Amino acid sequence: MKGLAVRAVMSSPVISVPPHMPLRKLRLLMFEHKIRRLPVVRNGSLVGIISLGDLRNAFPPDVMSCQDTQRAYPVDQITAEEIMRTNLITIDAAAPLVEAARLMLEHKISGLPVVEAGRLVGMLTESDMFRAIIRRDVEVIAPVVRQPEDGRRDRPVVMSWN
Repeated sequence: MKGLAVRAVMSSPVISVPPHMPLRKLRLLMFEHKIRRLPVVRNGSLVGIISLGDLRNAFPPDVMSCQDTQRAYPVDQITAEEIMRTNLITIDAAAPLVEAARLMLEHKISGLPVVEAGRLVGMLTESDMFRAIIRRDVEVIAPVVRQPEDGRRDRPVVMSWN
C-alpha cells in the first residue's frame, strides 16, 4: 500500500446534505444508503459532518411516548446544522493513504472527508481502507500461471502461488 493515494481508495461520488435538512430525512438517507456519516455542504463548501452516533444522540430516548416526544422534543424542527460537527478533519485526495490512516488513528475517527482544491470530492472510511488492503493482498498472492518448462502447449498449465 506504500505510495497509494487517498484518491485511489476513497468512495466517490459523495452523498452529502444541506445544513437545513431535517433530522428524520438524515436518518432515512443513512439507512437507505447504508452509510454512517454525512458531510454537510453549503454552497459547495464542506461545513460539517454528521456521524450515525451524532444522529442517534440527537433523537430522544425510546422510552418516551410519541405524544410526549413531539411536545417535549420537536424532532422535525431539528436540522443537520444543529447537530453537525464543525471541527472538521479532512484529507487531500492526493495525500498518501498512510497519512489518512495516521489521522484516523490519532483522532479516533472512522472516516475522513476527502477534499481537492477546497471542494469535497470523496469520503475515505475504514471499510475503504480494508477493501484496499484485501485487494492488494489478493494481487500479491494471486496464482502465477506458467506454461510447462518444455514449452509444449498440449500439457497442463502449471499454477503456483507467490
